[in-house]
Amino acid sequence: MKFYRVMAVSRKVFRDVANDKRSLAMLFLAPIFAMCVFGLAFSGDVEDVNVIIVNQDQGYTSPMGDTTYLSETIISNLDTKVLNIKNMGNVDEARQQVIDGKASAVIIFPENFTQNALLKTQDPSYPDSAEIIIQGDDSITNIKNSILQTVNQALSDTMTAEGVEPALKITSDPIYGKDAEFIDFFVPGILAFVVYLLTTILTLITFVGERVNGTLERVLASPVTEGEVITGYALTFGVLGVVQVALLLAVAILAFNIIVVGNVLLAFLAVAILAISCQALGILLSSLAKRPEQAIQFFPFVILPAFLLSGVFWPIQAIPAWLRPFSYLVPPTYAADACRAVMLKGWGLTKIWPDLLALVIFALLFLGLAVWSLKRGKN
Repeated sequence: MKFYRVMAVSRKVFRDVANDKRSLAMLFLAPIFAMCVFGLAFSGDVEDVNVIIVNQDQGYTSPMGDTTYLSETIISNLDTKVLNIKNMGNVDEARQQVIDGKASAVIIFPENFTQNALLKTQDPSYPDSAEIIIQGDDSITNIKNSILQTVNQALSDTMTAEGVEPALKITSDPIYGKDAEFIDFFVPGILAFVVYLLTTILTLITFVGERVNGTLERVLASPVTEGEVITGYALTFGVLGVVQVALLLAVAILAFNIIVVGNVLLAFLAVAILAISCQALGILLSSLAKRPEQAIQFFPFVILPAFLLSGVFWPIQAIPAWLRPFSYLVPPTYAADACRAVMLKGWGLTKIWPDLLALVIFALLFLGLAVWSLKRGKN
């Protein structure tokens, strides 16, 4: 091996990179972008969780004539950074808010709450205990744990101040997601993320390859229109997306015994529309790359935003508040939400249609832009 030959090759590679301004920019921008994404992703805590408090506690009047309301003290100790608290007087109406997905939990203080707590403290043989009842959506384990942790902390602070440690407890009565574990929350998000990732990248690489070898140019020179090319790709990747989900779901059910409550065909529908959106996105990105090496440079900018923003690996409430609005600009957000709603809550088309509508809008937008990019490249 001759060192001067090695140096000659090295100089050539450096020269090629330096002359390719796009590659040079990506070389430095991509690591910075990745570090920022991971730094933001793992620095967030669950915040702004919508909960409803139904306080039926009537307090306890001591023989001295003083009336105590332990429930009010506990509520005042709740961390309002974690919980967005709304007060309601009717348990059934509050439960309906959770059923409709407008709140994550109902926290109920029964009418004899303070009385039972204080009398149990004074006399351990007193038959009734004081309990806080939480009826919530347990399908998102991160949020469920944050609610329980916040209530427990408020309870601990109150018990320390009031001296009623033996007499208070929390009872969980899930509306959705009973016995759900993190894997049950994780798998529906993975279904959406895998289809988004593979469809976008495969389309991007395939289209760049067809541009480089002239296949696309020959196809467009035939009577086939740009719209027909895009529709053909959309049909193909929509079917492939459904096949991918079927395989992943089969593995998840057989190997991990995940919860599936609703009609899984609706989850397939959401993912098929996502696949159509993503293949159009891949075609759009392909118009910015002249060769496969440049196409690969787009991978961090395709993968990382979805990784951070779409709620695939953790709930959107755990994303920094200033970033959350951007979550709704990422198509996998809607697919993951629809899949979870179907699989963990048993929701039907009447409840997940906003997610499906958002995916259809993305699909139509990206398809239109993809057709435009092909026409622009042809001209």
